Amino acid sequence: MLRLLTAAALTLSVASTANAATCGNDANGFNTWKQQFAAEAAAAGVGQRGLDALAATSYATRTINADRNQKSFRYELADFMRIRGADTIVAQGKRKVAANPAFYASLEAAYGVPASVIVAIHGMETGFGNFMGDANVVSAISTLAYDCRRSDFFSPHALAALKLVDRGSLSSNTVGAMHGEVGHTQFLPGNVLQFGVDGDGNGVVDLTNLTDSLASTANFLRQKGWQPGAGFQEGQPNYVVIQQWNAATVYQKAIAIMAGRIDG
Repeated sequence: MLRLLTAAALTLSVASTANAATCGNDANGFNTWKQQFAAEAAAAGVGQRGLDALAATSYATRTINADRNQKSFRYELADFMRIRGADTIVAQGKRKVAANPAFYASLEAAYGVPASVIVAIHGMETGFGNFMGDANVVSAISTLAYDCRRSDFFSPHALAALKLVDRGSLSSNTVGAMHGEVGHTQFLPGNVLQFGVDGDGNGVVDLTNLTDSLASTANFLRQKGWQPGAGFQEGQPNYVVIQQWNAATVYQKAIAIMAGRIDG
């Protein structure tokens, strides 16, 4: 899901508007944009692996079609929760926590975020990792950075994706969601760069790894202002933090409700 994180909030170096790569609204200018953006990326410190990944991208038509036709967040809350399988997420979420209480307790001890919230997000985003997407991440995020509709938002994320390729967190072949989100809880690349945690200690932040992904999720929420022990339903302190996870009101409400039911 798309996070509430503006381009300005990313601590990334991006070319000024005057020198920015030329955006477009169809595939015709994509190769020219790639050459221009490669120069920006190199100036921002992207290495050869990242630049090679950019060169290998192709215009992601499916991503553009998906971006033009987002419908699920237009539903009323009850319909949204039914369509997204809230009852199943709650039932499976309870089982996930019961099966590995020490792991979830360790996340709460480190970040102050309860298991119920983490598993509600995990279930909502990818069905607990059962479907993490089928789009090429670097191509998808690069296409959105090129597309004039939201170039300002996605260009820093495209730059972040190339930096993550340099670090080994992504590759040219990494698969994720249609908007370039990656991993169990669908982080955009800029959020991986800013909030990603090497939870299993292997030296690489890999959000297709469950431990890294859920630790990163908890870290994101804590860094956004999560108050350990405070409530997270509407009107309570941590609901504001849940709102930072996703821009859609129905999504925010659904996460809070499901987490409350998992706790119950």
